[in-house]
Amino acid sequence: MEKGQVTIRDIALKLNISISTVSRALRGMADVNADTKKRVLEMARELNYEPNQIAQSLRSNRTNTIGIIVPDVQVHFFSSIVSGIQKVASKVNYNVLFCQSGESYQTELNNLKALIASRVDGLLISLSRETEDIEHLLRVQQKNIPLVLFDRISDDIDTSKVDVSDTDGAFKAVKYLIDTECRRIAYLAGPKNLTISNKRMEGYLHALRAAGITPDEELIVHCNSLKEDAAGATAQLLSLNNKPDALFCVNDPVAIQAIQVIKKHNLKIPEDISIIGFTDDPVSALIEPALTTVAQPSHEMGQCAAKLLIDQIKGYDGTSRTVTLDTKLVLRNTTKLLNP
Repeated sequence: MEKGQVTIRDIALKLNISISTVSRALRGMADVNADTKKRVLEMARELNYEPNQIAQSLRSNRTNTIGIIVPDVQVHFFSSIVSGIQKVASKVNYNVLFCQSGESYQTELNNLKALIASRVDGLLISLSRETEDIEHLLRVQQKNIPLVLFDRISDDIDTSKVDVSDTDGAFKAVKYLIDTECRRIAYLAGPKNLTISNKRMEGYLHALRAAGITPDEELIVHCNSLKEDAAGATAQLLSLNNKPDALFCVNDPVAIQAIQVIKKHNLKIPEDISIIGFTDDPVSALIEPALTTVAQPSHEMGQCAAKLLIDQIKGYDGTSRTVTLDTKLVLRNTTKLLNP
C-alpha cells in the first residue's frame, strides 16, 4: 500500500472483497453480514482509516461545517462568542471554520468567498467596522446559504440576528451617572456607521433628555478606530473649557484608554470624572481603578446564534428571527456611589 491517506480501496484489497461491500459496511448497511462488517471495521482501525469528508459531503450535499467571521479575535468579547458557537456546534457534530476580518470590509469579502468555496452549510457573521454595503450578504441569501448576523448587525437585510439591548444598556449606564450627580456627561462613540454605536447613542441621549439635560454636541466624539482614536478623543474632551464630569464609552477598550489619559492629566477617578464602559471585558475588573461597565452575555450570544443557524440548516425554522439579550450594569470603582 502506498503512503498517503488510507481509502476504502485499501481496505477492500486487504480483505479481498469489493469496494462497494466495504463502503456499505462502514455505513452500517443492513445488507452486509455481521462477520464481514466486523472484519471491515477491524481493518479500518488497523489501517487508521479516516472517512473522506469531501466525498461524503458531495454525496449528501452537506459538510457539517459552519463558517464564522468576526472583526477581531483578540478582543475577548468575540473570542467568548466563538467559544459559545463552538460549544453548540460540537454537540450536534458540526465543525467550525473561523475567520477574522480585522475590521476590514475587503478582508470580510475575502473571508466570505473562502468559506463559501469551502462549502460551509451556513454562516455566522459579525460585520467589520468598515462594512456599509451589504450586497455580499444578499448574494449569500441568493445562494440559499443560511445566514445569521450577531452583535454587529445590519437593518438592511432580512435574516436572523442576535444582539443585545444596546439602547437600554446605555440608558441604564447614563442614568446611573446622572443619579450620582454627573451633569456634563460625554459619549466616546464608535464610527458613525456602526449600528451598535448608534444604538448606544440613542440610550445616551434618551437618558439625558429624561433627566431634563440638553445634549451638548461637543461632548459627543466619534472614534473611527476604536483602538487608536480613544486617547485623542479623551484628550480633546479634557481640553474643553467646561470639561465633562463623566464619560460613557462605546466599549471597554475605549474606556480603558480613556482612563490612562485621565490619569496623565492628574485627574482623580471618580472624584473628578466618572467613567462607564460597555462589554465587561475581563481586564476591566483588573485595572486600577476597576471599571464600571455594562455587561454583555457574549458566550450566550454565541450559543444563541449557533442554535438559530443550525435550526435553519436542518430546516426546522425558515423564518427570520431577531433575538435580543439583556445587559447588566456592573458597578466598580470608576463611578461614585449613589447617595443613600
